[in-house]
Amino acid sequence: MTPAARVAAAIELLAAVQAAPNRPADAVANDFFRARRFIGSGDRRAVSDRVWRVLRAPRRLGWWLDGVRNPRLTVAASLLLEGWSMDGIAQAFNGEQFAAAALDRPERTILARLVGRGLDHPDMPDPVRLEIPDWLFPRLAARFGGTLEAELAALNVNAPLDLRANRLMTTREAAQAALAAEGWEAVPTPFSPWGLRIDGRRPVTSGPAFQTGLVEIQDEGSQLIALVTDARPGMRVVDWCAGAAGKTLALAAAMENRGQIVACDVSANRLEGAVRRLRRAGVHNVERHLLTAGDKWAKRRAGDFDRVLIDAPCTGTGTWRRNPDARQRLKESDLEELMPKQAAILDAACGLVRKGGRLVYATCSLLTEENEAQVSAFLTRHPDFALVPLAAAWTREQPPPCDGDYLSLTPLRHGTDGFFAAVLERTG
Repeated sequence: MTPAARVAAAIELLAAVQAAPNRPADAVANDFFRARRFIGSGDRRAVSDRVWRVLRAPRRLGWWLDGVRNPRLTVAASLLLEGWSMDGIAQAFNGEQFAAAALDRPERTILARLVGRGLDHPDMPDPVRLEIPDWLFPRLAARFGGTLEAELAALNVNAPLDLRANRLMTTREAAQAALAAEGWEAVPTPFSPWGLRIDGRRPVTSGPAFQTGLVEIQDEGSQLIALVTDARPGMRVVDWCAGAAGKTLALAAAMENRGQIVACDVSANRLEGAVRRLRRAGVHNVERHLLTAGDKWAKRRAGDFDRVLIDAPCTGTGTWRRNPDARQRLKESDLEELMPKQAAILDAACGLVRKGGRLVYATCSLLTEENEAQVSAFLTRHPDFALVPLAAAWTREQPPPCDGDYLSLTPLRHGTDGFFAAVLERTG
């Protein structure tokens, strides 16, 4: 593709993303390129990168464009604010075959105001400059204080590709060698004993290391949630919000396929989608259970399990490096709806834990309301549980990555997505 054709494709993809505001941009992009298989891998990457630059700066671009969301104008403005000249823009919008139509007079007038400017401007309100919703700014400011700007800057850059070596089939060193044989340079992650990290997005899923189950895609922070769960061979474990079984796979590997894991979820589609992943990873100790209204399973199995992991539904604010478009969809009402659901899930699942067993509550959120506040309220409602400090729950020889009682990870401090976990032990 020519540079102009890449720009035209980026405009088309951005329009598709904007036309499906309730779908993740990744899913829209996958459909977009699947319908255009003639676009080569290098061109796909260039087009995606262009659109993702826009998705990482919607509020600042909107500020410059007075709220206009026209995909043509937005992409052109993004190029100008990155340093392109008006002549370069004109060449990209030249109206030739496979190129975007030439800019009209109103578009050129708007863009002329941006020549020589940068993406940031001192007059921008803080939430605009930091690319977060207005309602979220005071919450994150209270959470991070003086490090707010640095934390949010780290949350708005491209994330690396983190993989977990599958202990059921290989070692981390052997998985690293297998990836190297495919041309991927992977380095061990600093905290997870199973993790490998590759710089940038790479199509590892088409290679033999992934296809044969040697590695799974999983952020290091997510791996650490499984680590502090401390599931051991022979235990009985519940993954209450299992989804497509990402953490279930890590738990099964830690348990060496011995013992029992019950993967629960309210979505039959998600549980069905887990089957292929479990087979590829060689996991044999997992059964699935669909949670339905009026389900008596939890009552029948009360006190039966050594470990219960709740990877609770949440705002997902810790994953914005990978899902920059999600911050545009998040509303204050979403948080208000999620908080009682999280509390209800905790209350429903805690009865499964035996005396002396542990409940692990986890989110991929950075918000105190979904994390520490939920745990504090739970302990008030359930005095038969006690908090296990992170240092006591940490099973590695090296010190834990966080001070304090909780696993609380951020991209700035740990290089992971934002994750939270609290380990709670049943004492009575």
